Amino acid sequence: MYDEFREEEIVRKVGGRFKLSTLIQKRLVALYKGATPLVPLDTQDKMKIVIQEILQDKIYLDTSSNVRAAGSEPGHVGPPELDLTSL
Repeated sequence: MYDEFREEEIVRKVGGRFKLSTLIQKRLVALYKGATPLVPLDTQDKMKIVIQEILQDKIYLDTSSNVRAAGSEPGHVGPPELDLTSL
C-alpha cells in the first residue's frame, strides 16, 4: 500500500474518496496510453507518479469528472481522442 493513502490530505485535496479513485483511475489510463508525466520522478511506477501529480496540484477533476492539468486547456492531459464515428 502507498503511504500517501494513510493520510487524509490527499482525500481532502480531491474532495472525497470516490473522486480520488476516479481521478487516479483516469490518470493511470492516460499515462498507460502515453501521456507525459507532469512531475519529474525517477520511477516507472505510474501510481507514484499520479499520487505526486495530485499532491503537487498538477491534476484535478473538472465538474464533468474529466482529468485536467492545472493551468492547461481542456484535453491536454492525455493522448488525443480519436473520432471513429466517420469510419
